[in-house]
Amino acid sequence: MDGTRAVADAALMDAVRDYCHALHNGDGVAVEALCHERFLMQWVGNDGGARCIDKAAFVARIGGRDAFAGAPVYEISSVDLAGEDMAQVKLDVRVPPRVYTDQLGFLRVDGAWRLMTKLFRVADGPALED
Repeated sequence: MDGTRAVADAALMDAVRDYCHALHNGDGVAVEALCHERFLMQWVGNDGGARCIDKAAFVARIGGRDAFAGAPVYEISSVDLAGEDMAQVKLDVRVPPRVYTDQLGFLRVDGAWRLMTKLFRVADGPALED
């Protein structure tokens, strides 16, 4: 791996860590900084239909709750880098009382990794209310 690629990987891992810490700590400011203006979060609702929210709704959702006790718990399953400007990260992240499987799409915009898309499902715990 060349030096540029290693820097991109380290910066991407920093962005993933920041994402997990923001979820755990209810830090809307950190989510605001990480997400691109065109960010979208999508999932399948209890009725089987697609759901989608934009950046403002995601920031409000995360920033509108208290931090959880202890340290963030997450496990990265895969990282797929395409060139130096696109990445897909799959991880499981604990947000009590659930564990989510997230697939995060990042683009490197103006030199920084920005979260563009989030697909998720509940991997463990109670179903979400729509």
